[in-house]
Amino acid sequence: MSKDDDFQSILEHGISFGRGGERKDPNEGKVKTKARKKQYITGAHGSGSARQKAKYREQRANRKH
Repeated sequence: MSKDDDFQSILEHGISFGRGGERKDPNEGKVKTKARKKQYITGAHGSGSARQKAKYREQRANRKH
């Protein structure tokens, strides 16, 4: 393309800076962990550490009641 063609194209279509392109999946690239699953939150899967954390979560949730 020559400079005249580029200039004409800009006049007709404007300049795009890359925004507004295709949308990406918001979960793309995220690591899925077991930490958010209900069994881990409630400590029901058998881990002593998870049971203790669940106990602390329950105590924190009941503080305001």
